[in-house]
Amino acid sequence: MRRKLAAGNWKMNGLDENLQEIKTLSEVSNAHDCEVLICPPATLIHSMSRMSNDIAIGGQTCHANTSGAHTGDISAQMLADSGATYVILGHSERRADYNETDADVRAKTKTAWDAGLKVIVCIGESLGEREACNTIDIIGGQLSASVPDNATGENLVIAYEPVWAIGTGLTPTLDQIGEVHDFIRAQLERRFGAGVGRSVRILYGGSMNPKNAADIAQVSNVDGGLVGGASLKAADFSQIITALG
Repeated sequence: MRRKLAAGNWKMNGLDENLQEIKTLSEVSNAHDCEVLICPPATLIHSMSRMSNDIAIGGQTCHANTSGAHTGDISAQMLADSGATYVILGHSERRADYNETDADVRAKTKTAWDAGLKVIVCIGESLGEREACNTIDIIGGQLSASVPDNATGENLVIAYEPVWAIGTGLTPTLDQIGEVHDFIRAQLERRFGAGVGRSVRILYGGSMNPKNAADIAQVSNVDGGLVGGASLKAADFSQIITALG
């Protein structure tokens, strides 16, 4: 059985003073059978990874190269050296703000795997694509092109993030979420075989919050959540952890 994963993406938020949130979350994670992951800004990874053995720490992106003249970038090896065990790749904000392509995500994923990191690959459709009834085609294309071969349930997590639902308060219906998650599962099984395909966790990543987490967690093939704003405060994120665990 796949263990649920509550992954918090702090994005460009968080200072040393916010590290106290991790101590509170550690207490919650111990009480539930749900893996908890926080992906803070790179400046906090080292400190956060040493505060709790109960919470996994991850990066929010990495470069496809292991080193070199890439001012301002961070390598997968640097993330691992700082204490990270996960990295988020292909988030819609990275795809939009930095024009990251599926090929970029695929290359970064290979590098991250080589560094021993588990990768959360994000895929999702825009509002225009949803309204044009192209969701399944978009999801299928991104999944195929962004995920390298040699994926396993140990090194890969998929996050479905409808772009139009991120930070907007809008949420797809449970049926819409289920349709996409079931499709992703079928595609993973078709490409990697039933064993691997069933072992890869699929997270929902569009405006999950304490009010809707329990309902979303019951949807077929939803193995947890990739949570943005609601992960910044332990009081909010702990409710999501409880709903998933």
